[in-house]
Amino acid sequence: MTQLESARSGFLTPEVATAAARESAESGLLRRETAAGRAVVPANMNHKNLVPAAIGRAFNCKINVNLGTSDLGSGLRKELKKLDLSVKLGADTVMDLSTGGDLGKIRAEILSRCPLPVGTVPLYEVLKRAGGVKAVTTSLILEVIEEQAAAGVDFMTIHAGLLRAHLPLVKGRVTGIVSRGGAALAKWMELTGEENPLYTAFDDICGIFRKYDVTFSLGDALRPGSLADACDAAQFGELEALGGLAKRSREAGVQVMVEGPGHVPLDKIFLNMEKAEKLCGGAPFYVLGPLVTDIAPGYDHITSAIGGAVAAWAGASFLCYVTPKEHLGLPELEDVRQGIIASKIAAHAADIARGRAGAAARDLKMSKARYAFDWERQFRTSLDPDRARCLHHKGAAKKAGPGDKFCTMCGPDFCSMRMSRTLGEKAPA
Repeated sequence: MTQLESARSGFLTPEVATAAARESAESGLLRRETAAGRAVVPANMNHKNLVPAAIGRAFNCKINVNLGTSDLGSGLRKELKKLDLSVKLGADTVMDLSTGGDLGKIRAEILSRCPLPVGTVPLYEVLKRAGGVKAVTTSLILEVIEEQAAAGVDFMTIHAGLLRAHLPLVKGRVTGIVSRGGAALAKWMELTGEENPLYTAFDDICGIFRKYDVTFSLGDALRPGSLADACDAAQFGELEALGGLAKRSREAGVQVMVEGPGHVPLDKIFLNMEKAEKLCGGAPFYVLGPLVTDIAPGYDHITSAIGGAVAAWAGASFLCYVTPKEHLGLPELEDVRQGIIASKIAAHAADIARGRAGAAARDLKMSKARYAFDWERQFRTSLDPDRARCLHHKGAAKKAGPGDKFCTMCGPDFCSMRMSRTLGEKAPA
């Protein structure tokens, strides 16, 4: 049985028990939320070294890291370094979006080394094998999906909600279709005159997913790529179709989450979360950002963190990280670090705002360490201990070391906390 079917039957699987224990949640709650479709535990039965995670509104907000090879920018060795860093910094899942090299070998290496749930977009491999958009066939799509599922992939982005009826709605958009998979499918439908093969073969895909217990991540092919395109008829038309597919997935016994925007003005984020909740029956919402401004290339990890914090506060369960290289190029290792930390800040801030049990405990621990000038405890408690330690020590070795009760900002004479600690004490005679 799949995780969804087991949860419905009242059986507590080892994966659900482990995922709940990881964040000190009650395992019965996770089983009930999974049964209701409000949470997912991506756990392919063939991913043997997996440490599962709970994704849903009732649990800590999770973050995903995208990595993958490119013919123009990166090979397997570089991407494995990004994977190792992602695990070290506390990412919850990774997606292998490789488009260059031997994709099967790359995926196998990532799966063998990665204890986190691994996701893919199988259409990328389909396009590579087909050699062009028009040559894509339904049989090739199903073949690739089956191979990736058998290899152990835990969740897959399937752009099945983009329909021929939506294509006229894209005309007049400022940035058109920014999803790679969505643009390819739109072109395929235009060239062949046929309906989206991922939609027409959806029941067959459900059968494969149920066989291996793969979780759907229903892709938002028409997500807005600019503020000007946010909340338009194309985006919401596809979202309505995704809601119908989410229902069909659950009926087939397969877990499902739904992907969301994109570029969205700050004041429209709550609207997007509410619509997704209503149309998709409470399925976990997985958002890329959202990015709240279009004018910050080089800093889009910040624009994404702002939108991600608000989205998670409003109910998003899962944030896809964005790096400083978004819109500019393939991220390097340092870009990945910055993207992960920005997303983790956003997710943690939302967990505190939503009052999740234990969310603020780490913050209290940090505050106490600061007041005690316990530098090592501050470093260990931080999201990125290596960077915190480096910034503290950099250029301060002669004036403020790890054992000093001040930093180089104020020094010993102007430190507010040093003075605060002496309030109420009698001055020496």
